[in-house]
Amino acid sequence: MYGLDAPAIIVPELVFELPVAFRKDAPGPRSPTRTSKGGTTLEGPCFDSEGNLYFTDVPHGRIFVARTDGTVELVLEYGGEPNGLKFDSAGSLVICDHHLGLLRFDLVAGQLSSLCRGPEKEHFKGVNDLVFGRDGALYFTDQGGTGMHDPSGRVYRLGPDGDLRALVTNVPSPNGLVFNESETILYVAATRSSSIWMLPLTKAGGVTKAGIFARMPGGGPDGMAADVAGNIAVAHPSLGCVWLFNRKGIPTHRVLGPSGAHVTNIAYGGPDNDWLYYTDGTSFGIWRARMPHPGRALTY
Repeated sequence: MYGLDAPAIIVPELVFELPVAFRKDAPGPRSPTRTSKGGTTLEGPCFDSEGNLYFTDVPHGRIFVARTDGTVELVLEYGGEPNGLKFDSAGSLVICDHHLGLLRFDLVAGQLSSLCRGPEKEHFKGVNDLVFGRDGALYFTDQGGTGMHDPSGRVYRLGPDGDLRALVTNVPSPNGLVFNESETILYVAATRSSSIWMLPLTKAGGVTKAGIFARMPGGGPDGMAADVAGNIAVAHPSLGCVWLFNRKGIPTHRVLGPSGAHVTNIAYGGPDNDWLYYTDGTSFGIWRARMPHPGRALTY
């Protein structure tokens, strides 16, 4: 890849499989807010402050938690299509739902509410993934059905004051996203162009001189996560693996997936935060791999 030294191979291990009682091979009930056609598809891994792993089943509108004691529980089931997850500063789950926009789920009260359905007088195309900044602003991708035929995917910033701003409006299928250490650059997975975009952020909250950070072989990137050394881990569904890119956009490591895997999204976790967990969209399993550096602590 890139004609440089071959990336080091990291072999993962299976952490757990979704209990049989929770597996669904058929699509969920049809509704105006649910259009996915497949069976259970795991996505959106996200750890809480106690080390419990939350994840989604997109086609069936379900959110699960795998607790540190090894038990798996159904946390929420509703008529939507949840994808990316992150915890906010209040300890609630913020959900990117393809049809319902940004949602907030209060785990204590068991209450699901709408956070943002779209810009004024319009709905989102189909939000996908999200990340919080240190200032409390929420950055997220609006992917919908965009691609090279329709490069109109957007990346938004939702400020703590509720101000919604589109940072870019021309991404072919924006997906996962992650900051650099200083939060001066936002990296965005542009799935349909098989590349990772680099969005330098201005002090005024805009974007300048956007460019390509890295290109992917054989299909586009999905979820992303960063480590303390400035490396970026990128899920690669079509090749069933995770790449680790250094600051210069060169792949240094490759985390393998099981045969036929469709690696959808990733998150750092474990006691020392140096395990990379990933969801596999073709099975009911969640895998993990020990990485060279711990993941960067998320902003809550």
